Amino acid sequence: MGEYKFPEGFKWGSATSAHQIEGDNHNDWTEWETSPARISELKKEGKDPNGFISGRACDSYNRYEEDFDIAKKLKQNIHRFSIEWSRIEPEEGKFDFEAMKHYQGLVKSLRERGIEPMVTLWHFTNPVWFVEKGGFLNNKAPEYFTRYAKYVVDNLKDDVHLWITFNEADSVYPGWTYLLGLWPPQYKLKIFKYQRFIKNVIKSHILAYQELKSAYDVSPGSAEASSTTMSHNMSIGITVNNAYSISGNNLYERIIRRVYNYYRNLYFIKKTFPYYDFVGLNYYHLDRRAPGSYDVLPKQDIMPGMSWEIYPEGIFHVLKGLKDFNKPIFITENGIDDSSDQKRGKYIKDHLYWIWRAIQDGIDVRGYTYWSLLDNFEWHKGFIPRFGLVEIDYKTLERRIRPSAFEYAKICETNNLIYDK
Repeated sequence: MGEYKFPEGFKWGSATSAHQIEGDNHNDWTEWETSPARISELKKEGKDPNGFISGRACDSYNRYEEDFDIAKKLKQNIHRFSIEWSRIEPEEGKFDFEAMKHYQGLVKSLRERGIEPMVTLWHFTNPVWFVEKGGFLNNKAPEYFTRYAKYVVDNLKDDVHLWITFNEADSVYPGWTYLLGLWPPQYKLKIFKYQRFIKNVIKSHILAYQELKSAYDVSPGSAEASSTTMSHNMSIGITVNNAYSISGNNLYERIIRRVYNYYRNLYFIKKTFPYYDFVGLNYYHLDRRAPGSYDVLPKQDIMPGMSWEIYPEGIFHVLKGLKDFNKPIFITENGIDDSSDQKRGKYIKDHLYWIWRAIQDGIDVRGYTYWSLLDNFEWHKGFIPRFGLVEIDYKTLERRIRPSAFEYAKICETNNLIYDK
């Protein structure tokens, strides 16, 4: 057994998103979940539509203090969560201050427990009015998003120092929405819509970054907002989902992998550079879309509910691929669907070992937030996947801390990984 000490001040926590845990939202996803077309689709697949409607979810909108008590009990000192845009701006240009007060209370609740809030402004869901205008396909989307972002920041800036504009808008969301057609509005192979979405999200992020820096009186070009430092008062990042892509060893296969890896993992980060202070990395699995991969690496263990191939060493390679951007990195999501809780403890430790290895190689990783604190509504997969450190009984909403969560808590408390390679 080896001991692997993490840097002093390293942050340990977990992550959630509003739509997946809050309950009783009204946005483009809730309208899609209950649409006749969606319900008909699920019935044709032999599935109960009730298991794919978010409904009250975990009721965390009302029970967040209970959830944060659990996070504190588990020795966590950072928590990543998202703001639900449709609550803040239910009608175009009309902000709901009561909803804003709710999130002010949520942030205060984290602070009272000694937990640093990390706030994501967009995590897949959109207000209905925004979608009716075309969403991020509308060229005015950067103005709409920035107006919302500025309102939130103006109301939380005294207590929140870590911000993320977009979660996985790089390839995951547009891929599932405009190419695979599995997420609303379920377009398939709409390449131009896919490209326009990414283009407008990049513009939205850059405009919001500039406006939010101004809200904190930090000039984007100042030393305080430089590429190697993070402002104590205001740090804005982007979150990308990077898989580790591999291929065979011949020249053709390596070229395909290199091109694919650029557009899959690096394009969004390069196009928004230098307008972010840190990178949030979500990492879950191996990617074999480039040809010849089985020639160099045999098939790995599969995450059952998601059909993802688990490869912990991949996070080391993905982190090294981000080194040239010279930005601090937070692991903002990393987790496993494991209802039996037989693999979660090992999964966390395996990945933390390779994160530690990356830090030894000079990668500036600042923290780790496991996905997720709670079991939650997993988008088009419904309530079936179980990612939580905390099990949710969806009938009673009882919270039960899983044994693996206490294993992770020891690491959080000691800043030290005890691990058998």
